[in-house]
Amino acid sequence: MEIKFHGHSCVQIGSDENSIIIDPFLTGNPIANAKAKDIKCKYVILTHGHADHFGDTLEIAGDNDALIIATAEISYYCEKMHRKSHAMNLGGSFTFPFGKVKLTLAHHSSSLPDGSYAGDPAGILLNIEGKTIYHAGDTALFYDMKLIGESGKIDYAFLPIGDNFTMGIDDAVKAAELLNADTIIPIHYNTFEVIKQDANEFKRKIESIGKKCVIMSPGETIKI
Repeated sequence: MEIKFHGHSCVQIGSDENSIIIDPFLTGNPIANAKAKDIKCKYVILTHGHADHFGDTLEIAGDNDALIIATAEISYYCEKMHRKSHAMNLGGSFTFPFGKVKLTLAHHSSSLPDGSYAGDPAGILLNIEGKTIYHAGDTALFYDMKLIGESGKIDYAFLPIGDNFTMGIDDAVKAAELLNADTIIPIHYNTFEVIKQDANEFKRKIESIGKKCVIMSPGETIKI
């Protein structure tokens, strides 16, 4: 199984049989390594509806006949756009052919491409091929991350570090401590000037608390 980083918060996970893309913001993303037409997947999972996360969802889902997994408001919007979707909500989990998805709390905001209300933002706990992966989406630091970490061992945690709209470096380090994940991967930084951060500083601080940090460049793949 592989994890591929496409830049910003866009992560692709899985094997050829069950490829999942999370928050596929490619068009208009100045650091993206791929175009929407290049993506092959069976599932799209969304943390919230903002343009830099919803991104190319409709095009990718349409091209691949992929199932969109998202909170209810986003799911119903996608159905109106004639895409297959599976509606979920915070705290709920569901087992799909590739594994289990649980939506967790995230402290942020959310709106749809047409400006309408998109429900609550979410984080994603993904159990796939014997691994547990946490994608925090866009969020502030919150103490219930400790509960997320206690719910089961997390192998990989994707945490935003860009500040301004989400956690910054120091809050993300605290989040990593609460989650107690094995490996931390920073996301949602350096895409735009307002979220410019030094990922190496984050790495040093993560390593100072005894955790592993992997900085992924857009287009980079790691085997897990």
